[in-house]
Amino acid sequence: MEELFSRGWQELLARDSGPLHLRLILQPVVATFFAIRSGIKDARKARPVFFWTLVGDPMQRHMLAKELWKDVGKLFLVAVILDVIYEIIVLRWIYPIQTIIVALALAIVPYLVVRGLTNRIASYLHPVSPRQDQE
Repeated sequence: MEELFSRGWQELLARDSGPLHLRLILQPVVATFFAIRSGIKDARKARPVFFWTLVGDPMQRHMLAKELWKDVGKLFLVAVILDVIYEIIVLRWIYPIQTIIVALALAIVPYLVVRGLTNRIASYLHPVSPRQDQE
């Protein structure tokens, strides 16, 4: 079992070279673009930080999960497809758990982190007055 985890980590870390390694830069950049756009919208609407609301508010969780999927769902699917292609070319096998880990790391994690930070920064730089909040 230890060998399985060791091999898995080595294969995950080896993705930074070889074919399709440029996706490791481009996909987080695209996720960051979508996150900045959404974080600014959140700040304008005086919404709380997306991730904490998604995790902590069961009443809004379904709506926020749909919004998350709308924003980065296609990017996530592209990350999955590209990682499967990489695995077939390099590893000669498909490892679904590794694929999900890579897709989450390239699409979802950067999106959640940057959206929250953008919301905080935009809220701090341009606070919404009560009059603007009602509009």
